[in-house]
Amino acid sequence: MSTRIPLTIEGNLTGDPEHGTSDAGTEYARFTVAVNDRRRNETTGQWEDAGTIYHRVVVFNQQARNVVASLRKGDQAIVNGELRFSTFEDQDTGKTRESRDVVADTVGASLKFASVAIQHVPKANGPEASRYATGPVAEPAATGVGIAR
Repeated sequence: MSTRIPLTIEGNLTGDPEHGTSDAGTEYARFTVAVNDRRRNETTGQWEDAGTIYHRVVVFNQQARNVVASLRKGDQAIVNGELRFSTFEDQDTGKTRESRDVVADTVGASLKFASVAIQHVPKANGPEASRYATGPVAEPAATGVGIAR
């Protein structure tokens, strides 16, 4: 049985996103987000770091390509998705281990300390696709010819 745990995190990328393709042909990007917990010390009145939690994130398809093209190590990002748990066998010890990953539905740059320029990428079959499409164009062999059905 699987438990769906939705979450939103905001933090800094610890490295550049890694891009790849699965055996089934699905594109993905993997990256790690460091979330720093800051708390105000009631005694001193100062803000203090209370620890860092690292979240491994995976995102798929067009969004994976956009993440790789847009985000770099140190960039602050907001990730919305779900937490997934899995088990695997450690190759060194043979013991069963657990892992935790965020499967992202949405990834964006945080605008808290940065600005961005949006470049829209149309859907491949959307109404604007022909305006942005590149590559060969097929022309009909004949025009004005009636089609019998």
